[in-house]
Amino acid sequence: MSAGTTVLVGTVLFAAGCSAGGTGLRDGGPARTDPVARSNQPSGGTTKPPAPGHSTAASTGGQVKRVDPVALLKADPKVSAEIKRDLKPCTGKEYPIDVSYGKITGGAVVDVVVNVLSCSDALGRGSYVYRSDGSKYENVFADEQKPVYAEIDRGDLVVSKPVYGHDAAPSDPSGEDVITYRWNGERFAEQDRVHSEYSNVYNPGMQPAPAVSQKND
Repeated sequence: MSAGTTVLVGTVLFAAGCSAGGTGLRDGGPARTDPVARSNQPSGGTTKPPAPGHSTAASTGGQVKRVDPVALLKADPKVSAEIKRDLKPCTGKEYPIDVSYGKITGGAVVDVVVNVLSCSDALGRGSYVYRSDGSKYENVFADEQKPVYAEIDRGDLVVSKPVYGHDAAPSDPSGEDVITYRWNGERFAEQDRVHSEYSNVYNPGMQPAPAVSQKND
């Protein structure tokens, strides 16, 4: 796993080089066991992003031009009016947005995965994938069924959805659905779905065992 570099998500355009190692470049996001650099993730329990506005960058093995995620979201007709209306800085100029860069649609230009979080609890409110044709970005995936968080994992798109019991607090999910999507040349098709149920007994460091695993050929 390559070392991360802390940056802030704002409304400025950046250009960044990359170091060796990893398969994607990330601005922020929760920790998982894929080659993209992760940080600030406790062992055990559900995937949870760090505080909004803080982020890490990992390697993509090539030159990456960072996008302005705020402008991208606000100009996207596929992003709901509610998300656009609530898209404001949590503090100062720090927006609750995580951005990952990596090749998951087979294009010549790296794709962009954008997650919009909540300032209050950092849970995902919307996940989007943007594909570039060299001149502009097109939204090729959107999921606004919160809580949701999308990541790049070895060339696939992995979407995590915490599951909650009745009246459960955001910090106390009863399980998690993890859905793997793969680009088929035109869109993302579901390849695998794993449902995990967490024990009611608190046991630090223990990962829940998958309850259901379904693969699509």
